[in-house]
Amino acid sequence: MQPDESQNCRTGDIDVHPTEKALVVYYEVEASILGETCNARHEEKKECQKIIRLRSLNASTDISALAGKVVEECKVIHPSKLAEVEHLLLYLQNRKKPSSKLEKKEKKPSKPRELLPFEGMEIDEEANINKIDDYIELLYESIPEKIRGSTLILHLAHIPDNLEELLHNEIVLGALARVLREDWKHSVELATTIVDIFFCFSSFSQFHGLITHYKIGALCMNIIEHELKKYDLWQDELEKKSKAYILSDPENQRLRKEHEKTLKKYQSLLVKQEQLLRVAFYLLLNLSEDTRTELKMRNKNIVHLLVKSLERDNEELLVLVVSFLKKLSIFLENKNDMLKNEMVIIFFLIFSVGDDTHKHIAMRILYHISVDDKSKSMFAYTDCIPQLMQMVFEHGEERIDTELISFCINLAANKTNAQIICEGNGLKMLMKRALKLKDPLLMKMIRNISQHDGPLKQLFIDYVGYLAAQIKQEGDEEFVIECLGTMANLTIPDLDWELLLKEYNLVPYLKDHLKPGSAEDDLILEVVIMIGTVSMDDSCAVMLAKSGIIPALIELLNAQQEDDEFVCQIIYVFYQMVFHQATRDVIIKDTQAPAYLIDLMHDKNVEIRQVCDNTLDIIAEYDEEWGKKIQSEKFRWHNSQWLEMVESRQMEDAEPYLYGDNPDALEQPDLFYSTEPGLSPDFYSQFHSQNGDFNTCNGADGRPATAYGFRPDEPFFHGYGSTR
Repeated sequence: MQPDESQNCRTGDIDVHPTEKALVVYYEVEASILGETCNARHEEKKECQKIIRLRSLNASTDISALAGKVVEECKVIHPSKLAEVEHLLLYLQNRKKPSSKLEKKEKKPSKPRELLPFEGMEIDEEANINKIDDYIELLYESIPEKIRGSTLILHLAHIPDNLEELLHNEIVLGALARVLREDWKHSVELATTIVDIFFCFSSFSQFHGLITHYKIGALCMNIIEHELKKYDLWQDELEKKSKAYILSDPENQRLRKEHEKTLKKYQSLLVKQEQLLRVAFYLLLNLSEDTRTELKMRNKNIVHLLVKSLERDNEELLVLVVSFLKKLSIFLENKNDMLKNEMVIIFFLIFSVGDDTHKHIAMRILYHISVDDKSKSMFAYTDCIPQLMQMVFEHGEERIDTELISFCINLAANKTNAQIICEGNGLKMLMKRALKLKDPLLMKMIRNISQHDGPLKQLFIDYVGYLAAQIKQEGDEEFVIECLGTMANLTIPDLDWELLLKEYNLVPYLKDHLKPGSAEDDLILEVVIMIGTVSMDDSCAVMLAKSGIIPALIELLNAQQEDDEFVCQIIYVFYQMVFHQATRDVIIKDTQAPAYLIDLMHDKNVEIRQVCDNTLDIIAEYDEEWGKKIQSEKFRWHNSQWLEMVESRQMEDAEPYLYGDNPDALEQPDLFYSTEPGLSPDFYSQFHSQNGDFNTCNGADGRPATAYGFRPDEPFFHGYGSTR
C-alpha cells in the first residue's frame, strides 16, 4: 500500500482589506503524510491568507445574503464565522471613501509600465495556482471556456510571485501562445486577455527571452495592423450608414433606433479594440528595451502603426503611443520614418502641447522632429509658433523650460519661421526679455533669427546698441557669446559700425580677447567672427589695422593652428583687410600674413583653401613680388610629381661627378626650377618634396606647421609657434 497524504485547514482571523473592498482570511494548513499503517509519518504546518474581493458590494447590497454566499463558497471559512463575516461586510459597506486628495492622486494617468484594469476581467471565482491544470484544460474547449481559463491565468499572472512558477510550466505558456495564434481573430476579449498575460512577463527584463521564444512580439504587430485596418472599415461603414440615415427620414422612430443601435455597437467594439491595442503596444514598448528588438519592430513599420493610432480619442492609449514615439525618436532612422507621416504627427503633437498632462512628452518629440532642416519649414503652416511664443512670454521672471526654448531655437533657424516669430512686436518682446534676464538660450534663439538675410536683419538695427553694451559688461560668458554672435550676423550696409565701435569703445575689447587663453575658445572665436564682419566697412578696417589687431590674429593663428574653424575665420579677416585699399598695404608689406596664406593654399579643408585662394588672388594682383611667389608655388604644386621625377633623375646623373669635374648641365640649376626672372633655386630650397607634397614640418592634421618667409631677426621664420 502506497503512503497517503491528507490536509486539514484551520480558520484563523478574518479582517477587512485596508484599501480595497475585500476580506482577508488568515488560515493554517496542516499536512500529514500517512504510512502503511495509517499512522502519521510526517506533519507540516503552513500559515496562509486568502483575499476575497467583493466587487459587487455597494450601498444597496443585501449584507446577510452576501455573507452567506461568501461562507458557502469559501471553504477555508468555517460556518461558525458567519456572524463575524456579516459584521465585517457591514463595516466595508459603510466605510468612508478615500479623501478627495487621494482621489485626485488616483485619477492621475498611469506611467507607461502600469496597465490599468480593463473590462471583461471580472470572474466569479478566485484564481488558485494549485488549479492551474484545470485552467489549462479550459484552453482546449470552446471560445467562452478559453476566455474563462485565460482570465483565471491572468489573475495569477498579476501576482509577480506567480510568474516564476508559470515560467516553469511550459504546458500553460505553450497552450496560451497556441490559442493566441489560432483564435485572436475570433475573439477580441480572448486576444486581449492572453496578450495581457504575456505583458505581465514583459514588465521584467529577465522574461523577455520567453516572449521572444513564443514570437509574441511579432504576433502583436500583426494583431495591431489587423485591428487598425478593421477600424478603417468600421469608419467607412459607419459613415455610409450615417449618410443613409440623414438622407432618409430622420423623424422615423424605427430608423432612429436602428441608427442609435449601430452607434452603440460601434462604440462597444471600439472600446474593446482600444483595450487590445493598449495592452499590445505596452508589451512592445517593454520589449523595445533591447535595441535589436526595436530594430525588428522598425522593419515591421512600428512607427506607421503608432502614428495611425494617434487618430484615436482614448486618453490612455494616446499617452502610451506618444511615449512610445518619444522613445523611438532618439534614433535617426525612426525619426525619418516619422517624417514620412510628418504632418499627422505634428498636428497631433501641437494639439497635445496645450495639454499640461502631455505637454512635456509632446514637446520633446517635436524637438527631435525640428532637428531635421527639412522638417522645420512644416511648422510654419500650423498655429504652432504663435502658441509657443505665448508659452515663452507666460513664464514671467522664470527661466523658460529647456524643452520649450530648445524647440524654439531650432524653429528660429528657418527663415519662414523666423518671420512669423518677429511678426508684430515679437522680436522686441524677445529682446526685452533676453536682455532683462540675461538668458543665453533665449539669446541663442534671437541669434538664429539674425542669420537670415533680407528684412529680418534690418529689424536688429534698433538693438545693436543694447547688444554692444552687453559685451562690455562683466557677466555670464555664454550670454556674451550669443550677443557677439548676433552682432556678427548683422552684415547690413546701413549699419554704422565705425560709430558703434567708437561709442562703446569696442576695439580694445576685441584686441584683448584675441590673446590665446584670455577667455574660453568659444568667446575668442566669436570675437574673430565679429572682427570679420566689422572689417567689411572700410573705415572700421583701417581702425582695426592701426590698433595692431593683425599681429594679434597671427599670434592666435599660431596657437589655434589645429582648429579649422579658427583658421578659416582668421584668414577671412585677412581677406576683408586686403579687399580695402587702405589696409591692403598693411597686410602685404607690414605683416607675414601672405606667407601664412601660401602655406595654407593646399590645406585639406575645402573652405580654408577657397578663402586662401581668393585672398592670394587679390594680393597677387596688387603686389608683383608676392604675385611671382604665389604663381611659383602654384606651379610647383600642380607639377609636383613631374618635378620630383626630374630632380630624382638629376641626382642619379650627378653621382659619377661627385668626386670629379661638374658637367655643364649642373652649372644651370635654373633650368629645373623656373623660367621667371628674379627667382633662383634658393627660393625653393626651403621646401622638400615628399609624396608630391612640398612642405616643411607638418602639423598633426597635415596643415603646414611653419610658414614660408623671412624675418630680419632670424634666418628662417617658423610661423606657427613651434618647430616640430
